[in-house]
Amino acid sequence: MQTIPLAHPMDELKHRLRQILDVIPPRSNIYYIDYPVHGNGGDLLIMKGTETFFKDYQINVRARYSVYDFPEKLPIPKDHIIVLHGGGNFGDLYPAHQKLREKIVSDYPGHRVVILPQTIFYKNNFEFNRTATIFNRHPDLHLYVRDTLSADMAKDKFKTCNIYLSPDMAHQLWPIQNRYNPDKDLLFFLRTDIEKTTEQEQLEASGLGDCLDWSTLYSKVEQKSIRFFSKMLEKGSGALPVSKIWGAYTDYLVKKAVDRFGSYKKVQTSRLHGHILSCLMDKPNVLIDNSYGKNANYYRTWTSGITSARLLANQTKK
Repeated sequence: MQTIPLAHPMDELKHRLRQILDVIPPRSNIYYIDYPVHGNGGDLLIMKGTETFFKDYQINVRARYSVYDFPEKLPIPKDHIIVLHGGGNFGDLYPAHQKLREKIVSDYPGHRVVILPQTIFYKNNFEFNRTATIFNRHPDLHLYVRDTLSADMAKDKFKTCNIYLSPDMAHQLWPIQNRYNPDKDLLFFLRTDIEKTTEQEQLEASGLGDCLDWSTLYSKVEQKSIRFFSKMLEKGSGALPVSKIWGAYTDYLVKKAVDRFGSYKKVQTSRLHGHILSCLMDKPNVLIDNSYGKNANYYRTWTSGITSARLLANQTKK
């Protein structure tokens, strides 16, 4: 009897994103808010996955706004769904994005508001309670979270909010084909920000592989170009379609990341999207946990079944 091969685990993760269609049905009209305009390639992968999701299911994006150019008072048609970008900035580590998120929820009680898959982290429980007070006033708020810990936290605080467990939006990009045969052995793709750990520092000191982060993957000219886009949005661009131009430029930035990852046989990374990009390319990779468990929680929730990926986590973390 002929056996039917099992689907790749990444097929299942991509398929799970279809649950979002329950609250953003195909052919919906939406406003897409807080799309990223910075050099963090992880957020760019999320954005590309999100835009691909919209295209694949004929979801009509009627307007796009970033944290830099969202107007103080913006009239939005009542039948349009407000969709907020996903990622890992939900909480009090990245206040600009959280303030915009809370402003949307507070200012548009008559609209359906959907927050795409996020990881939740608060250092200060007072701030978490303040967010909960705002969210619990909204009658049609839908929050997708990327791991079981975030789901438990959200269900505890957001009593009137609809909470769903979902993979990251970048999974909509599966599969990403590698155009090159890798000619280098090991890439360390490691954080250089507040989320790095001592385990990561030990790997950096080992000298075993090439070290990169988003800030060093992109050249000084590219970093300057990225800052130019954010300044253009802050100042107002008139008739210039900045979001459309930015979309084309980020195609180039994401392609550069794919090509660089493609030149290595394996990856060790403390960037969640270094891990997700490796999985999207079906490349062997080791995920190192970040400072507050985001990476380990994501791996245990979604990617532990991928044979080419494994987790290097601090076993003392809860």
